[in-house]
Amino acid sequence: MAVSVDLDGVVDKAWADKELAEVLAAPVSALKGVSERDGELLKEAFGIVTVADLAANKYFANASALAAVAKATGA
Repeated sequence: MAVSVDLDGVVDKAWADKELAEVLAAPVSALKGVSERDGELLKEAFGIVTVADLAANKYFANASALAAVAKATGA
């Protein structure tokens, strides 16, 4: 099932017209605001290479979950 997603505000221009699967397989530097050096540091520290790796990383997932709970509870 094809899904249309506007990625303009999320990824660099070069990746905005790609399929979601391609973006998930892209290096984290494809994300707006993440430099190639940031990508190198994420790889060194956490073994994160792709956008999908970043999304699946337990530390980032836990931090995101905590922020969502705080927002939902007004904490």
